[in-house]
Amino acid sequence: MCRSDLRQAVLAKNDGLAEGLRDDLARQGVTLVNLLSSPGSGKTELLARVLARAGERGVPVAALTADLATENDAERLARSGAPVRQLLTDGLCHLEARQVRARLADWLPPDTSVLFVENVGNLVCPAAYDLGETLRIVLMAVTEGEDKPLKYPTAFGSAHLVVITKTDLAGPAGFDESLFHENVHRVNPGVEIIRSCARTGTGVGTVLDRALAARDGTPPHHPPLAPHPHHHPAPVSDPHHDPAPAPDPHHHDHPASAPDPHRPPASAPLS
Repeated sequence: MCRSDLRQAVLAKNDGLAEGLRDDLARQGVTLVNLLSSPGSGKTELLARVLARAGERGVPVAALTADLATENDAERLARSGAPVRQLLTDGLCHLEARQVRARLADWLPPDTSVLFVENVGNLVCPAAYDLGETLRIVLMAVTEGEDKPLKYPTAFGSAHLVVITKTDLAGPAGFDESLFHENVHRVNPGVEIIRSCARTGTGVGTVLDRALAARDGTPPHHPPLAPHPHHHPAPVSDPHHDPAPAPDPHHHDHPASAPDPHRPPASAPLS
């Protein structure tokens, strides 16, 4: 088996596991939100504020945070009062659906309505792996440069929502927000972009609102590189034109595999 075929097989297996996990969580009334960003983007601090805000509103949420080593982020997030668990990848640069399922077993509180998963700090490999999420949020700090969406088109092109972090540093960093918006929309037309600052609380409530909207059934933005295209109906073909090819969910990083219509039923519920 060549390397390309192996990669497709790995991704296809992950997609099947992710779909099963999504179905199991849905039966339990849980919506998974996948947070992706580079290291140092400020997503842990922003997530801590979102968890705390959810607690203030009486919304039962939980968080799973992933790192190669240490439980530092879990300790920080736990200060919010929300149930938190650390997932150590032992050197793997991304999360996979099997890891999420294994870590959730016998842990997820039964009243949880939104589960936030803080992915490994990396905008390359994590973008190709569906974790069973309903909402995928990609975050970027103003210090990272306006051209980042063009450098990492798979990550930004698969986002249901984009969040700018550390906006209090936009001035000193010389951040050109209009150019950033332009670049994001070049790879993901129409995606919503939210400004946030964990220090001042800007955008915290909005991020939580978007997660709750996904939980309540509001269809998320349909990105061109959707991480789980089986949830979206195929476009209607124009009989007068050749049909356009379906978007490739793993474009650039990984070739896509077609969903298997004979995939076995989802595995047993987590709880």
